[in-house]
Amino acid sequence: MTLEAHFDPSFTATLALREKQIQQSYRPIIGVHKWFARRPGTVFRSLLLAEFNDSEPVHTGYWRSHSLRGVIADPFMGGGTPIFEANRLGLSVVGTDVNPMAYWIVRQSLAPLDLSLFSSLAATVSSDVEREIGELYLTRCAKCGQLAAVKYFLWVKTEECPVCSTSNDLFPGYLLAEATRHPRHVVLCSSCGALGEYDRRPTQSDPEPCAECGHPVCVEGPARRHRVSCQHCGTLYAYPPPQPTHSPMHRMWAIEYHCESCKPTHKGRFFKRPDKEDLARSQQAESRLAQSLDLQIPDDEIPAGDETDRLHRWGYRRYREMFNARQLLGLGLLLRRIRMVDEDEPRHALLTVFSDFLRYQNMLCRYDTYALKCQDIFSVHGFPVGLVQCENNLIGIRRVGSGAFRHFIEKYLRAKRYCEAPFETRYARGRKELVPIRGERIQAQFVDTFPRSDQRQAHLSAASATQMSLPEASLDGVFTDPPYFANVQYAELVDFCFVWLRLGLREELPEFSAATTRSPAELTGNVTLSRGLEEFTSGLSAIFRHYAKALKPGAPFVFTYHHNAPSAYVPLVVAILDAGLDCSATLPAPAEMSASLHIAGTGSSILDSVFVCRAVVGPQANEDVESALTQDVTAMRRAGLRISEGDVRCLAAGHAARIAVNCLRPTWDAKAPLKDRMAEADRCLVRLSEEFRVGPLVARAIELARVSA
Repeated sequence: MTLEAHFDPSFTATLALREKQIQQSYRPIIGVHKWFARRPGTVFRSLLLAEFNDSEPVHTGYWRSHSLRGVIADPFMGGGTPIFEANRLGLSVVGTDVNPMAYWIVRQSLAPLDLSLFSSLAATVSSDVEREIGELYLTRCAKCGQLAAVKYFLWVKTEECPVCSTSNDLFPGYLLAEATRHPRHVVLCSSCGALGEYDRRPTQSDPEPCAECGHPVCVEGPARRHRVSCQHCGTLYAYPPPQPTHSPMHRMWAIEYHCESCKPTHKGRFFKRPDKEDLARSQQAESRLAQSLDLQIPDDEIPAGDETDRLHRWGYRRYREMFNARQLLGLGLLLRRIRMVDEDEPRHALLTVFSDFLRYQNMLCRYDTYALKCQDIFSVHGFPVGLVQCENNLIGIRRVGSGAFRHFIEKYLRAKRYCEAPFETRYARGRKELVPIRGERIQAQFVDTFPRSDQRQAHLSAASATQMSLPEASLDGVFTDPPYFANVQYAELVDFCFVWLRLGLREELPEFSAATTRSPAELTGNVTLSRGLEEFTSGLSAIFRHYAKALKPGAPFVFTYHHNAPSAYVPLVVAILDAGLDCSATLPAPAEMSASLHIAGTGSSILDSVFVCRAVVGPQANEDVESALTQDVTAMRRAGLRISEGDVRCLAAGHAARIAVNCLRPTWDAKAPLKDRMAEADRCLVRLSEEFRVGPLVARAIELARVSA
């Protein structure tokens, strides 16, 4: 049980906390394609070294190259972190995920790629498409009158008054840019549409006059709590309408551009309101799209779902409705040009870039008034339908802006360069330094059967993990990050990319023949599909049992999990016991960044409990929970983490689940009805929570963290 003895939680947490602050710098491989809630690579590298690197301390072995041998499996590979870290250390891997997008992301991350050829072809593709539609991304500079490249077009949703049919702008606020990264506040005049610049924020109670029309200017907009007053007749009405008959309408109201001629003498950003030429270019895009009948553009309907129902409430019925005409035209032309690339590897890489950059090329993107840039549609894990939209430049301006095709090509190149020459990041005497790990790489030989342990092979599958053929006593370990019951609906979100990507891949890969990534085998609670806790527990148990049978004697089954509520651990307890495993340790490790938009201010934990399980070898010693929790808190404080109540409750729940497994093991009947097994696990967790007196326990741990701060 080397992992339990050798894992260094403080060392690992120090690295992981830094990685999660800017993960793309520490693990550039995630730049291959967006996936959700990726665990820190530093955590899984430390876990693997603690288990397989003999008795060398993790904090010394971490910084050097390794050539380990063995086969590691991840039945829920998602974004691929355990797979990448195991492959990098020399291990062969078996990876499965029911979602074909996850399969594709992991495959592309491990695939070889001629970077010189890819870079050359990407430049050619970009230039070719830019010649076709580049004129649609030009505007006339408001200072010098020369043509300049547009960075972003800003749009606002409009809604007709139900009484007089007047079209009203749904502005929640008129602020375009804050006086942080621009010299002054930029605010729209609601009367004439001029963009004025002000030293202070004008408000309704203390407005500023518009320099062009004299009308009072303020930052507050008319749209509040899904209500707006008609500017013509004064009727107060709701938006979106109760039963929308079409997708939302938009009006262009501002442009941010980049003028090479004026930039040397200009302070701040370039903003303007659209002129007649700008509006004409938008209309030209609509005309050209209508005439381009040969372009492949997805016409798939958006299925009902826990996340997609929000789109339906706004009238979005098809994925193509989430893009405007200029975006559809540009994306269709770009996809067609990429498909003309003959060589498989660079074409697949370009299609992956195309799929990923869709996140910044749609009419659900928003404009960040502080950072002055386009926001990713998935900056929160859902489909947030804002009122003000940001349309990005498609191909992009060299060395200016972000979120365009050229920028994503560079991101992909950085990711693949890292795969060829991985590095780690550490701080020495207060300064950050990159540590090349010469001899390691992230690349695999793909095989269609179980991999050899000495060949750095990868057997990947886009299917339920229970369908993977696993010889008995073949796995040296399972390392994974399983789904949570109340998880984000990943399939509903990534379908947004999938419906485009499958246009380029369905003719050559069976994984892209389906119309959606959604599957009955997906393990997450889903109201729309009537998947509840029993279905989740049953599915988790089946996969745990399947993979536990393939473990070599004594090999670990390691997974990360976090939730503040003890009841959320019922499926885990059942799955571990059904698989014939005991829980030998629960270890603390950072999982999230506290500033992440989807958890900031929620009181959620940013820590995982790392469950280390092995086949039954005898009674497990269950140490005092308060002592274990004190050790965890001390280790995390030593790493510089500010412990929250949510963190402590999460760790306490993890220890309770571990002890529940070991208490229930002697009498567990894996063949009993599922409801009975779940009820037994739940009763044990409740009893342990009462015995531990979790409330006072958490309070003492929080006080310990405060005192040691």
